Amino acid sequence: MKSDRWTRRAILMLAALTALLSGCTSYVTTQVTAFSDWSGNDASRTYAFARSARQQNSIEQSTYELLVANELATQGFRQVDEDQARYMVGLAYGTRTDTVNVSQPVFYSSPWPGPYWGRPFDPWGAWGPWGAFPPAYVNQSYPVFTHSVGIRITQRVTGKEVYNVMARNSGDEPSLVRAMPYLVRSALADFPLGNGAVRTVKLPVDKNAGISNEAAGSPAPAAPTSAPSAVQ
Repeated sequence: MKSDRWTRRAILMLAALTALLSGCTSYVTTQVTAFSDWSGNDASRTYAFARSARQQNSIEQSTYELLVANELATQGFRQVDEDQARYMVGLAYGTRTDTVNVSQPVFYSSPWPGPYWGRPFDPWGAWGPWGAFPPAYVNQSYPVFTHSVGIRITQRVTGKEVYNVMARNSGDEPSLVRAMPYLVRSALADFPLGNGAVRTVKLPVDKNAGISNEAAGSPAPAAPTSAPSAVQ
């Protein structure tokens, strides 16, 4: 049926634009790009966080640093005072909002004008006794939120950049706070990636993986416990 074909197309278009972080989605898909000149070893993996002037005294910054610290600990890093650190770790993060317009067909099955003829008002639907009529189109607008985090590691003494990774995902989830655990874990999975590495990381959705509004000094929220799957 023609109407079924249009319906399937509309569903596929919407599925591509719906949130990767929505409750009915089983995975969060994140794009990761890394640039690396890493030559450190486990014994030298001490670090402190670097903050821009804007990030000083920021509770949001402290909260995200806890997430990064947890993931760095799984990679053999140890957080120390700045004057004892071999590396400085800087964070950059943000959200961009876009609007996507999708044209969707609406079928009418009556030759007489009137609003919303067709199912469920017309028992014949788009294929009534007078045959199928060309569809009308309605434009629907959907917000799309792109969340990103960048993690930059430099040598404290020389300032040389040794690792720079960016993680980004998109969907209808407006909250960067809810997206951040997935972004951080994806960014630091399999550290260190090779220079110029680009890959897709899929993490299972965990309803408890978001960040609470408790004090930033509390333990950071746990990311999903199952291993991430990466598509190179």
